[in-house]
Amino acid sequence: MIYVDADGCPVKDEIYKVAERLQVEVVLVANTWLNIPINKLFRMEVVASGFDAADDWIVDRVTPQDLVVTADILLAERCLQKGCRVLGHKGNEFTPDNIGMSVANRELSQNLRHMGENRGGPAPMDKKSRSLFLGKLDQILIALKRV
Repeated sequence: MIYVDADGCPVKDEIYKVAERLQVEVVLVANTWLNIPINKLFRMEVVASGFDAADDWIVDRVTPQDLVVTADILLAERCLQKGCRVLGHKGNEFTPDNIGMSVANRELSQNLRHMGENRGGPAPMDKKSRSLFLGKLDQILIALKRV
């Protein structure tokens, strides 16, 4: 199953495409209703609007046979602790080996923003990032199907 931290996720169409081809269920989790394609494989879960409500919902349900798609590094860390696979929007897979550095970089960026040193956010999605995401998504889902 694929769990998608769907608020602001720029790769939903790519997820639908690969999930449909591989016949993998997708659960989109958000604080507000999102339009999703009509397909028995796709489900929308609207959670309370509280802090980390969507993250908590995902973490409570994820298993080692699942994939979580998120750009939220702290959610990625929590999901890795549950043993599942985690993929960022630009095709970067979070792993137990790299999550510590990702969390540290997040903290550093947050501190720089608070000091007024870092004003920019992440670079926008481009064709290369979408292609990397599609390739890694396909690779992970095929590997999970073998388990």
